[in-house]
Amino acid sequence: MKTREEALALLKEFTKSESLLRHAYAVEASCRAYARKYGEDEEKWGIAGLLHDFDYELHPTPQEHTIVGARILEERGYPEEVIYAIRAHADYNHLERNTLFSKIVFACDEISGFVMAVAMVRPTKNIALVEVKSVKKKLKDKAFARGVNRDDVYRGAEELQVDLDEHIAFIIAALTEIAPVLGLDGTPVNDR
Repeated sequence: MKTREEALALLKEFTKSESLLRHAYAVEASCRAYARKYGEDEEKWGIAGLLHDFDYELHPTPQEHTIVGARILEERGYPEEVIYAIRAHADYNHLERNTLFSKIVFACDEISGFVMAVAMVRPTKNIALVEVKSVKKKLKDKAFARGVNRDDVYRGAEELQVDLDEHIAFIIAALTEIAPVLGLDGTPVNDR
């Protein structure tokens, strides 16, 4: 199994956008938290979360995203189940999410980004202060964070067979653990 340091180097080799890097860290934190909850391999699940979009900046189209990345991951010796979970997070690949691992990567992707977006528009920019009801209200506002696929948010919770409120609260807690890394700990930008 590859280490987080190796995965982080790969991520940074292909991803330069700060917002995409923060998204990767957020999905990693969410996947790690779920791995702990279910007694699974936190390193493996975290690496899949960290790398789920590593090829997106250079290969954003459905014909390339995760396909090109999967080839790179294979060449670099990543385990098949990590590659499968990453590929299965993109519906256009038409892969069945048939393991808890693949369901987690999918379920953590859109909601992690959405929760971050909700925190970013708060005056405090503190993710720990985000409430489930605020996230749900913003989910109904189609103009807010319009790049987030709401259907994927709802389906992610459904596939995990968890209540949406519970899933959102879990993601908020997971992201709160890395709030400084995400720039969402309430610290003014000038004080960082």
